[in-house]
Amino acid sequence: MKILVVGKGGREHALITALEESPVATELYCFPGSDAIQPLAQSVEVDGLQSLIEWMVGHQIDLCVAGEESYLVKDEGLANLCEKVGIPCWGPHKQSAQLEASKEFAKEFMLRHDIPTGAATGCANINEARAAIGGVYPTVLKFDGLAAGKGVAVCENEASAEDFLNEVLVERKFGAGRLLVEECLVGPEVSIFAAVCDEEYLIFTPARDYKRIGDNDEGPNTGGMGAVASRQLVDAETLALIEKTIVKPTVDGLVKDGLPYRGYLYFGLMMTAAGPKIIEYNCRFGDPECQAVMPLVQGDLASFCLAASKGEMKPDLLSFDEGWSVCLILASAGYPASSRSGDVISGLQDVDDARVYHAGTKRNADDQWETNGGRVLAVVAGGEDRMSAVDLAYSELAKISFAGAQQRTDIGRMHFEG
Repeated sequence: MKILVVGKGGREHALITALEESPVATELYCFPGSDAIQPLAQSVEVDGLQSLIEWMVGHQIDLCVAGEESYLVKDEGLANLCEKVGIPCWGPHKQSAQLEASKEFAKEFMLRHDIPTGAATGCANINEARAAIGGVYPTVLKFDGLAAGKGVAVCENEASAEDFLNEVLVERKFGAGRLLVEECLVGPEVSIFAAVCDEEYLIFTPARDYKRIGDNDEGPNTGGMGAVASRQLVDAETLALIEKTIVKPTVDGLVKDGLPYRGYLYFGLMMTAAGPKIIEYNCRFGDPECQAVMPLVQGDLASFCLAASKGEMKPDLLSFDEGWSVCLILASAGYPASSRSGDVISGLQDVDDARVYHAGTKRNADDQWETNGGRVLAVVAGGEDRMSAVDLAYSELAKISFAGAQQRTDIGRMHFEG
């Protein structure tokens, strides 16, 4: 089976590893890929999405797997273009991917289908946003478009709100686009992932990620500084409620609205006192949650994705480990405001009881690994219980070092009782 994965980061490294470990024989490719992914999947060198489609046709690719979200909405859309040439794509059409690409589109979808969520107001300029906030804090401000996980701010006061409003609506840090002023929901966060195939779905292992750069959830938002995953994270009764009130109505809503969907769908949830409410959708696997979840997935992921991309859900191809998985991120100096590249990474060869997924690394002229991005590496370890997985992950992470490295010390500990 010839499979091409679109993306280049830690999420794609984890997906490709899981596909490579599938029992079915695979020939893997990646666009644009990375030095770390290259041993598992050959990098494809083309100059754009249309050229990629032509390359896939010429190389008789059996399945295209969407990793990065941007290609789902770029130009005509990755899945749309694949469909035109008859290549199955595990990722939704462009019109469906608006659930992630536009926060306002997603909010209107939630309200239309009675899916529990926070109240929100869409704003075109800073004056509209100030009026929507109305002096009520804390408030949540969201850039309407894609922003690599950094377009959201939880503002505790007017000063922090003004800073973010200026970044988004005046300086246009994330480009042109509207802004959503949203009710601030309170409670523990949970990430639910589902493989969706038309009107059918399969819920994967729940996860929880840690967005802030510093311990105790302090500092600015990042793309994610770590995650935990386990079937034990959400009890059966709560998961059934989430499925009934959020997952199934979303899938039914996609069908009702004529939005084709075959691929992973992420539900970012807040477990409020009034019950679970959805914060956002992602139309692909989360990062770094993917790195935590994938080691718990057992079976034939490659055959599962191929069948589902063709319209046939085969849940019996997969099973899920009942233990825990903990993912720890090492970030570069300056992240998330900036990132520093070129710092040599040492100790990777000493990690022997954990998986290491590369996000922002490259090989230098001396064949050494060095930093090449904001989030550099993910170290992932498992265990039958949460704390054994946490302890193992941190002991393995301690073997790796580079100048300016940033990490959190409370992943898998904070937000848990006891």
